[in-house]
Amino acid sequence: MNIVIAGDGEAGLHLAHELSLENHNITVVDPKEDLIKVVESHSDLMAIQGDSTSVEILKKANMRKADLLISVVHDERINIVTAALSKQLGAKRTIARVNNLEYLLPANQALFNQMGIDSIVCPEEIAANEITSLLRQTAATEVFDFSDRKLFLFLFKMEPKAPVVDKTLNNIAKEYPHLDFRAVAIHRNSRTLIPKGSDKIMANDLVYVITKPGGIDPLLKLGGKTRIEIKKVMILGGGRVGRTTAKRLEKTLSIKLVEIDRDKSNQLINYLDNTLIINGDGRDIQLMEDEGIRSTDAFIACTDNSETNILTSLHAKKFGVKRTIALVENIEYIDISQNIGIDSVINKKLATASYIARFTRDAEVTSLKFLSGINAEVLEFVAKPHSPITKKPIKHLDIPRGSIIGGITRAEESYIAVGDFQVQENDKVVVFSLPESIHKIDKLFN
Repeated sequence: MNIVIAGDGEAGLHLAHELSLENHNITVVDPKEDLIKVVESHSDLMAIQGDSTSVEILKKANMRKADLLISVVHDERINIVTAALSKQLGAKRTIARVNNLEYLLPANQALFNQMGIDSIVCPEEIAANEITSLLRQTAATEVFDFSDRKLFLFLFKMEPKAPVVDKTLNNIAKEYPHLDFRAVAIHRNSRTLIPKGSDKIMANDLVYVITKPGGIDPLLKLGGKTRIEIKKVMILGGGRVGRTTAKRLEKTLSIKLVEIDRDKSNQLINYLDNTLIINGDGRDIQLMEDEGIRSTDAFIACTDNSETNILTSLHAKKFGVKRTIALVENIEYIDISQNIGIDSVINKKLATASYIARFTRDAEVTSLKFLSGINAEVLEFVAKPHSPITKKPIKHLDIPRGSIIGGITRAEESYIAVGDFQVQENDKVVVFSLPESIHKIDKLFN
């Protein structure tokens, strides 16, 4: 696929890197000379320095042959103009990043379609969605649902005293035969493995598990987890992620939002109805104690500074907060953040890349998630009529090394993947995969 990415920073660069791993022809348009040099050092990418709203620059990027144009510049107006112009110049599909939540309303999306913009993506909206999901499933480090919550992917950090620690997956299956789950990956010592039945679960492993709704509570017990009741939430940072999250939670939970900027604090008072706005510095330990951090159930740090979010989350944990969630934009910090005690990490670059990457697959993909802290993804494919995936039971399929089928949704029913199960056409199939296996997996569903 010929893909043009218009960016002005790390978001575009990260997206280009992720998509280049899948053998697409990538052209990056960026106004910054230093970033262009970084792109040029990657032999698989073509780089053009310039303004993506320039018709001349877009023609230079060979837009008439582009299968997909993705504009993720920080200024949404540039993205809208870039996508609209690119469509006129011949791009088959266009995606624009926006910040204004008003644009996401279904009635307004029709206006974008008329302009030639096929899809819009709002990283802050996606991040707020992830935070809300994590507060619903408080025992998980990461959670993602498929087919309207018929299947779930959970990430659990295994407690040392968990009943399954030091047992193989085969032994666990024999000991708990009625448990509906499938372990699809184990992350240990910064390495990710697709587990076999003979692999053991070790203390402090990060284990990715596919389960049905009814399997969630038993699964928590096996991981040594208990549900946490969330009533009081403190949010640090009143930017788009913080205020969107507060807006969603304030009707059902007691919310305090700490914002250092006075003008922004005043704006938040008008935007939020049932949230207590505190104008102050969340790094001020005395202030946080005065505002009741010790009696807070969940702490969400979503300022524009990753280091501040990590530090304040660790302080919150020290004060006894049961659940901490940090917005960490430096991808290199994700793994260490998960290992030093922060319960969950949100990354807008990964969230945006997850949304966009599903449009680059040969097979039909309804959901895709780039996972935090590991170089892997989980996808929900639709099995097309007569595709190889429908020809044999799972145990007889040539599943590529580095991938595993976790679960299947058929109409209103969901199933955990076992060897004798046979996928049928139009089934939705959840697959966990390392990057090198993605293209082979695509072929199974076409």
